[in-house]
Amino acid sequence: MSNNLTFYTNPQSRGCIVRWMLEELGLSYRTEVLEYGEPMKTPKYLAINPMGKVPTVIHGERIITETAAICVYLAEVFGNAELAPKSDDEKASYYRWMFFAAGPMEQAIVNKNIFGDEASADNQMMLGYGNYQLALDTLSEWIKSNPYILGERFTAADVYIAAQLGWGMEFGTIEKRKEFQEYVERLSKREAFQRAQALDQALLKEVDEA
Repeated sequence: MSNNLTFYTNPQSRGCIVRWMLEELGLSYRTEVLEYGEPMKTPKYLAINPMGKVPTVIHGERIITETAAICVYLAEVFGNAELAPKSDDEKASYYRWMFFAAGPMEQAIVNKNIFGDEASADNQMMLGYGNYQLALDTLSEWIKSNPYILGERFTAADVYIAAQLGWGMEFGTIEKRKEFQEYVERLSKREAFQRAQALDQALLKEVDEA
C-alpha cells in the first residue's frame, strides 16, 4: 500500500493530537479541514466517518477513526520512526496507558467537568474509572516515576497522553499538578510538536477569517 494519507481535522479538535503524531513520523499527508456543524454531517463525510466528527485518517483505502487508534495505527504501520513499542515489556505499558487515557481517564474528566457527575461510593465500582481523583492519581504516580510512558523512550503513547494533559490543564478540566506540568512542558519542546502547533494555529486563523 502507498503512503497516501488524507487527514480530516479541525484546528479546535482532537485532530491536533493526530497532527502532532503525523509530524513526529515525518509523513506527507493531505489535510482536509471540516468546520463543525453541517460540513461534518454531509452524506459524503458520513460515509467516511458515520459519527460525523474529526479526526479521521484515510490511508489508501483504509479508514481509521478515534484519536488513540489513529496514533497507534500510524506508529505501527510507519514504524521506522520507532514510536511503537518494541518488546513485550514495552507493549504492556504502552497499551495499558493508551487505553487508560482513552477510556477511564477521559470518562472521568468528562463526567466531572461537563456533567458535574461524581458517583456515590457504592456506585463507583460500576464505573471504569472509580472517580476523578483516582484516575488522575493513577496517572500521576506513573509519570512521577517515568520521564516517558514507557520509561526512557518517547512513543505515540506520550503524544496522546501529553496532548490530553496539556489541553486539560489549559482549559481547567485537569488539575495543574507539578508532574503533569513538567511532563507536558518537556514534550512541548519537541520540534514536531512545535511544527504541529504552528500548522494548526495557521489553520485556526484561516477558519476565523473565512
